[in-house]
Amino acid sequence: MAAPRSFLWSRRIFLTLLTGFVLLPVYVMVSSSLKPLADVSGKFQWIPSGLTLRPYLDIWETVPLADYFVNSLVVAGTATVCSLVVAVFAAYAVSRYAFRGKRVFTVTVLSTQMFPGILFLLPLFLLYVNIGNATGIALFGSRGGLILTYLTFSLPFSIWMLIGYFDAVPRDLDEAAKVDGCGPLGALLRVVVPAAVPGIVAVGVYAFMTAWGEVLFASVMTTDTTRTLAVGLQGYATQNDVYWNQVMAASLVVSVPVVAGFLLLQRYLVTGLTAGAVK
Repeated sequence: MAAPRSFLWSRRIFLTLLTGFVLLPVYVMVSSSLKPLADVSGKFQWIPSGLTLRPYLDIWETVPLADYFVNSLVVAGTATVCSLVVAVFAAYAVSRYAFRGKRVFTVTVLSTQMFPGILFLLPLFLLYVNIGNATGIALFGSRGGLILTYLTFSLPFSIWMLIGYFDAVPRDLDEAAKVDGCGPLGALLRVVVPAAVPGIVAVGVYAFMTAWGEVLFASVMTTDTTRTLAVGLQGYATQNDVYWNQVMAASLVVSVPVVAGFLLLQRYLVTGLTAGAVK
């Protein structure tokens, strides 16, 4: 039965308005990044009177954006890989084996998502400072300390999500792998992980995006040499002026890795978001 014409037109109008609502900020960012600073600081013009690529060149000189870019890539990439490796083994153990304290472990993992991240800021800060004073291991102000910080709130969610994905993989595959001579580790790496690739990719994208755009912990746990992009963008605001055209240009540049990764992994991400929803 065909839908009424009124419904079709209502849907078109709604989708058009929604598309405009989403693309309008993007247009403002792009147009502002191509304007001279005087035009951006004045009254906003929907149609720029003059365009320039100078802001995209100046962003690398006004602040050490390249260093911030490397720091963000190292921290976000390492945190994502570590989170996935630990979450895969932990989720597989919970999904396939019965052990004492299993329910307590899963409830504890899930309950960590109930608390806002700011509650962990001061305890982690004091913990890192005390560890540094006692052992000489510099966690505060280092990339390693920031990676551990991001693992505290990305790892529990990754474990919980992968438990559902692994539960959706038939246990018969494990048994078939064991018949062929694989042990538990071989069954996990050769059978279960390939079958759960969409879910693992979805969790990895979440972990990377969480670490890439995090501001609160990065603003406290880093120094001038370990600062990430999310915090480094504040360098375009000085006591005398704010380089709005460079802020917009830098914001577009730093979003390229996330957007490119999303487009490349889109088919895995869409499948992974629905995998494990129904056992």
